[in-house]
Amino acid sequence: MTKYVIKRVIMAIVTIFIISAITFFAMNAIPGGPFNREKALDPATIEALNARYNLDKPVLQQFFIYLGHFIKGDLGVSLKNGRSISAIIGDSFPISAKLGLMAMVVAIFFGILLGSIAALMRNKWPDRVVIFVSTLFTAVPSFVLATLLLLIFSIQLGWVRVWSASSQSYILPVIALSMYPMAYITRLTKSSMLDSLGQDYVRTARAKGVASRKVIFKHALRNALIPVVTYVGPMTAYIITGSLVVETVFTIGGLGSKFVTGITNRDYTMIMGTTIFLAAVMVTANLIIDIVYKLIDPRITFD
Repeated sequence: MTKYVIKRVIMAIVTIFIISAITFFAMNAIPGGPFNREKALDPATIEALNARYNLDKPVLQQFFIYLGHFIKGDLGVSLKNGRSISAIIGDSFPISAKLGLMAMVVAIFFGILLGSIAALMRNKWPDRVVIFVSTLFTAVPSFVLATLLLLIFSIQLGWVRVWSASSQSYILPVIALSMYPMAYITRLTKSSMLDSLGQDYVRTARAKGVASRKVIFKHALRNALIPVVTYVGPMTAYIITGSLVVETVFTIGGLGSKFVTGITNRDYTMIMGTTIFLAAVMVTANLIIDIVYKLIDPRITFD
């Protein structure tokens, strides 16, 4: 297992490097610069700023300079406000992490619950209702749902504030982020649960007189969770990328909104810092999920 983890860590580092390179060169290929404004600055000022942040050097050289600072743990400072990128991430990520974790818990809990109900009551009205709802939310993007929730519950009804420090403000963003993965997990759990319920070991357990509750939760559901755990990795990526827009819609001061603002302002260091950080979060989440496989199904090996 140690060998497997080391190999995955090396692959994660290579992945982050590739993502960083693509982001850096794509970012610099777009015409314009971080100091271009509606009211043009003095050419001498722009030249001095470019020299200060190494933007006057060839792009390849800029990339290696950035990597050198990054290896030392220095993500640089924002080109717009001069704040440390590490400090901005440290202040913003806890908000995004709280939002993302709440959305993941809601999606996993209700997805498994509704999927199990649909499987156990197959072809009955609860099954049809669950499948209808899951199909509906699978087709609705998170930013569209976020806009509808904001329009109805914040603007029209006034039940929930757009954003404040209270826990109530997390309700609508969590719903907007969790509905698609919840719908997907529901359908995944139902199909996997139906497959598990038809296996020989379930029939044998029932023939031996094992209680139905134990058959469902210990035998059928445990094996049905493997595809769900597989999906948690991509779901983490979906929630992270989805939160970029959702945080902007609800004016949440999380890392997602900082990333969108960085793109709008062409703040190169902000874009690079948040991209690398979010990429590290995603590859770490996928590594953890691979290790969790072993806890759910001992038959899985790491060879």
